[in-house]
Amino acid sequence: MPELLAPAGNFEKLRSACYFGADAVYLSGKEFGMRAAAGNFAHDELCQAASFVHGLGKKVFITLNTMPRNNEIKLLEEYLEFLGDVKPDALIVADFGVFSLCKKRIPQIPIHISTQAANVNFLSCGAWYDLGAKRVVLARELSLEEIIEIKLKAPKELEIEAFIHGAMCVSFSGRCLLSEYYTGRDANRGECTQPCRWIYHFAEEKRPDDFLSCEIHPEGSYIFGSKDLCMIEHIPDLVASGLDSLKIEGRMKSSYYTAVVTNAYRIALDEYQNFGKVATPVSLLQKELNSVSHRQYSTGFYYHPISSESNLADNAGYIGEKSFLCTVESYDPKEKIAVCRQKNKFGIGSVCEIITPGKTGRVFAVERMMDLDGNPIDACAHPQMLFQISLDFEAHPGDLIRGSANV
Repeated sequence: MPELLAPAGNFEKLRSACYFGADAVYLSGKEFGMRAAAGNFAHDELCQAASFVHGLGKKVFITLNTMPRNNEIKLLEEYLEFLGDVKPDALIVADFGVFSLCKKRIPQIPIHISTQAANVNFLSCGAWYDLGAKRVVLARELSLEEIIEIKLKAPKELEIEAFIHGAMCVSFSGRCLLSEYYTGRDANRGECTQPCRWIYHFAEEKRPDDFLSCEIHPEGSYIFGSKDLCMIEHIPDLVASGLDSLKIEGRMKSSYYTAVVTNAYRIALDEYQNFGKVATPVSLLQKELNSVSHRQYSTGFYYHPISSESNLADNAGYIGEKSFLCTVESYDPKEKIAVCRQKNKFGIGSVCEIITPGKTGRVFAVERMMDLDGNPIDACAHPQMLFQISLDFEAHPGDLIRGSANV
């Protein structure tokens, strides 16, 4: 079975990814990662993160996939020396010079070639393997048929990874200049402002105030905007393709997003492994994925050519996620009381759903709520407040509670 690889933008997201079933996580330090706004990990936090993940018997990959400029090379050299002490399971690299420097300075750390390197054929994958790469993360523009051919014709020892869920980029493998052009923030150095999601109009030179839409949508053009990738309905195809790792995008998403998406794919993969099919109705798994912040879903280029319009969004906005209310800190099975930590305000009478690893959402109503001293309260009013609720079923530390019907 392929590895399930989840994003970890900070320590909270890292815990969510591991608790809800990721086999491995990918994350970044404060430098040289393609998601500069994700929070990321300071030096001491990287050491703690690696120790935490390895303690669970899972793997941690550190992204080093920006395109550094001349004035950053000295800092890169110092950073590599530090990463050698962190001992991640691999570094994710896009730039050939960075790859070469990694092989010289910390040859003991395996290297994965980032999707930013835009590998679309077995020849380039084989060339990276000959140079010493352990894994190639394929470009997102490939079809399932092409992925299967790459897996068959690339060196057997080379691991192949592909994205299966999350945001897609309208530029080829993320190589975009729009963000830097409009805002001065370089997408190829982790600072993308996503101008592809903006609404565009055009005007005739002598009629500057007469704006026209590029497409039929009256609010503007979405010609740069792509739908989000979602392959939850196609687990058998993904497994049969021979892919070694299935990757979830989203280091800048919430810990709730990380938990729910990882959990949905974990359920599907485990059931397929155990029963030869995904036993949970796909509609329930899709409902889980619809509960997180996302754009319209599609299957990307797995089944459609690059020229297909099936991946173009016709709505620029996000479909909002359900309210993330609290996390379970502990549960007393004798008293049937859960101690929780608040994320968003809710109270008595709220209809909620609890998410536990390996299961889809279970609906319940909040009938009894207390502070830590056991005094009845109507709502948890303070951010990060610890409180107690009655639960007639077992809960576990790390479970999430989200809003349902009237929250």
